[in-house]
Amino acid sequence: MSILHTVNKSPFEKNSLETCLRIAMEGSSVLFIEDGVYGAVDGTSLNGKLSDAGNRLKFYALGPDLKARGLSENSVMNCVEVVDYDGFVDLVVRHDATYACL
Repeated sequence: MSILHTVNKSPFEKNSLETCLRIAMEGSSVLFIEDGVYGAVDGTSLNGKLSDAGNRLKFYALGPDLKARGLSENSVMNCVEVVDYDGFVDLVVRHDATYACL
């Protein structure tokens, strides 16, 4: 069963991403939305954690939420794919379930 986990809180303020990485099973995906997109930014303390988890999970960030926070697609880690709203819908359809990591 593949699950799409959404993270909408900044990992520098909440532990939502930590919880998500701990519970997400192999083959699942993580989508950074809203303030959660800060977790996808390259050059932070999270680089190692996401790179390690990239062996078992796929990471995505919502482009419009990056832009709304003054971030560009070039500012995200290599292991994170930027998607638009249509891509968000495609991810929801492709997975068996969606789980919001709060």
